[in-house]
Amino acid sequence: MQLVNTSRDNLLKPLQVVSGIVERRHTLPILANLLFKKVGEKVSFISTDIEIQITTNANFGVGTEDVTTTVAARKLLDILRALPEGPVSLNLKDNKMVVQSGKSRFSLQTLSATEFPVMQSVGEVTAAWKMSQKSFRQLISQVHFSMAQQDIRYYLNGMLLVIEGKDVVAVATDGHRLAYSQVELAEAPSGSGQKQEIIIPRKTILECQHLLEDSDESLEISLTANQVKFSFGDIELISKLVEGKFPDFQRVIPKGQKNSLVVGRDALQSALQRAAILTTDKFKGVRFSLSPNRITIQSTNAEQEEAQEEIETEYSGDAVEIGFNVSYLLDVLSNLKNEKIQISLGDANSSAVVTLPGSESFKYVVMPMRI
Repeated sequence: MQLVNTSRDNLLKPLQVVSGIVERRHTLPILANLLFKKVGEKVSFISTDIEIQITTNANFGVGTEDVTTTVAARKLLDILRALPEGPVSLNLKDNKMVVQSGKSRFSLQTLSATEFPVMQSVGEVTAAWKMSQKSFRQLISQVHFSMAQQDIRYYLNGMLLVIEGKDVVAVATDGHRLAYSQVELAEAPSGSGQKQEIIIPRKTILECQHLLEDSDESLEISLTANQVKFSFGDIELISKLVEGKFPDFQRVIPKGQKNSLVVGRDALQSALQRAAILTTDKFKGVRFSLSPNRITIQSTNAEQEEAQEEIETEYSGDAVEIGFNVSYLLDVLSNLKNEKIQISLGDANSSAVVTLPGSESFKYVVMPMRI
């Protein structure tokens, strides 16, 4: 029975969307598969890892019969990638999915669709709003690098999203640095109108970054008590939320620091990349020395090697010597697009804040290091 007849690229596109979350190692064999649904000419592909589910739709089904089955996601994707561009058909024969293109033919095992754990949108929608894909992608790209990875404080392994009035705020921290980004919506979200705070898992945020485009196309976000749903184009992504209480990030952001300077982002990034060459994997520390109109950056290692960089900048504050983890500074600089950044400091023992000149929409707090 023929299910699909289309070009290789047409079929590859939706498969690449859904296969990103398919785990290579899994406890349930069915999780290595994607759910294939055909109703008339509408074809849906669904993948899940129990925490996240991605659905995408396309119109290239053939035949009048409705079919639902599951097939190995990676194998199907690898086969299509290896085939030359041209017509491809998917057929179902003796519980096998047959992929045919030119003189190539592959027969893949299927598993019953009844085994597949489909996530449903459950619970009352507490908030829903629309924004451009570009706007949300920029919001998360300014904070995602500060999320913790496999931290025992599981609520740090994700991104806090705060919805209050027309403001949407994203915050991430791993305990050593914290990133804060804010965007204002054209209209306040529908729903209860109450301030809401949710923690979106790390994997979901990285998947959103991968799937969303830098375009003004619409993205619809809706929240329930324990889920978030993203709908854009032909794609729907549902994710469970992380339970737990995120730290009070407002207390972490220092206020009223007396020493402040504006510096070119490219110049600082290049100087730090060069200084980082002589740091080691175990010790990533660099020393910042601030003096009138100058930043001096130094790094040393166990072999007594030393790097020194000087950047001229307008600075008239105190002479300050302070150490930082160079990776934390490079992370923020590589994810910002602005030409200039502002750094505010207290003394050698207090956190520094990186902001964008003349803007309150982004803040990055980094703790000092003893050097």
